[in-house]
Amino acid sequence: QMEQSGGGSVQAGGSLRLSCTTSGYTFHAYNMGWFRQAPGKEREFVAAISQTGDRTRYEDSVRGRFTIARDKSKNMLYPEMHDQKPDDTGGYYCNRDGSWEWVNDGTAFFWGRGTQVTVSS
Repeated sequence: QMEQSGGGSVQAGGSLRLSCTTSGYTFHAYNMGWFRQAPGKEREFVAAISQTGDRTRYEDSVRGRFTIARDKSKNMLYPEMHDQKPDDTGGYYCNRDGSWEWVNDGTAFFWGRGTQVTVSS
């Protein structure tokens, strides 16, 4: 199970931290990631982190502003989002899979239900 929280509204330039709480499986066995979907657009990759946390990848528009991290002691995945822009608006979804490729290309088997982020200008 993957439960998400931390969404909300923020003005441009502000910060938010989302979280994805997991249960029912071995947390460190899976690569994990975040995708987002803006109204009227396809879901797009945001960031990913490997099972041990030693490998990360970011979409170009968020690199330097977002940080993805995972806390093994709490079975939680976070993106910290800073200097937010209106284009960051959308539903944010966490995912997990044993395959690094699938977490990154959006074909991961397991997904959270999403949390909404709205950035106003």
